[in-house]
Amino acid sequence: MPNTVSTMKSSASNMPRKILFIVNPNAGKRISDKIIDAIKKNFPEHINYQIVIWKDKHHFQDIVELFINRDYTDVVAVGGDGTVNEVAKSLLNTNIALGIVPIGSGNGLARSLGLSMKLEEVIQQIVIGKKTKIDCGMVNGRAFFCTSGIGFDAQIGHLFATSVKRGLSSYVKITLKELFSYRAKNYTIKINGEEIKRKAFLITVANAGQYGNDFYIAPEAKLNDGLFHVVILKPFNFFKVFEIFLKIIMGKAQKSKSIETYVSKELQVIRENPDSIHFDGEPASETEVLNYSNQNQALNVIVGANFKS
Repeated sequence: MPNTVSTMKSSASNMPRKILFIVNPNAGKRISDKIIDAIKKNFPEHINYQIVIWKDKHHFQDIVELFINRDYTDVVAVGGDGTVNEVAKSLLNTNIALGIVPIGSGNGLARSLGLSMKLEEVIQQIVIGKKTKIDCGMVNGRAFFCTSGIGFDAQIGHLFATSVKRGLSSYVKITLKELFSYRAKNYTIKINGEEIKRKAFLITVANAGQYGNDFYIAPEAKLNDGLFHVVILKPFNFFKVFEIFLKIIMGKAQKSKSIETYVSKELQVIRENPDSIHFDGEPASETEVLNYSNQNQALNVIVGANFKS
């Protein structure tokens, strides 16, 4: 079973919430200890909560059994996008709400939900517990909640995952290094009854607007409308790089002439060979045929006060 760090019992029997914090220690012991101390310091005594350390990915099923069998109302993922994805997909189509304490490099879903990047503030947002439902994207049976991509961003995801150094600066360095060596590939996209053939630098299927770090590849995408925004970045020359980058960070990517966007609840992408793909930034390999579908409002989540439906 997972290592239990702390449990607090409710002093008020009429309080229904029961919260499980799942801490991924891969961020380092110092950070993990700081977060655990902050939870203990800032969480009110009248709310039941428990903290477990997720020490081994192979033992995650033990944690799933813990929160399914003990009537938790909220499960809070403490970690990066990979941790959040793993916890979130275990909560699909249940009444348990996902909370996030973001400590990753991108924190795409946390940002999209209006959650704070400041530790004490996000703990207070979890205490308040404002909730809504969001969609889940599926591709060949794998779940994602922000974006899934093929092409350049999948290549970057793979290189970043195997990099010794983490953080935004490392991500930017890898991106800049690959930017001028990566070559666009041929794809067939079946969407809304059409078959579209494109040579593309990348294709991103966006459930939310951003990758993370407020890099908005699909600014008009919404988390709970049952639709994907499918972004195709066409081949571009050196002089277009800065225009595309600027529009992405300004939240105006859809206005770039190098970008095509389609909206649909499902699609199929066919590429020439099996290749890399990413799910919320986590890299993997998949076949040449990719089937995407949207599960509308399949996940309960805790959101910040400024989250817009």
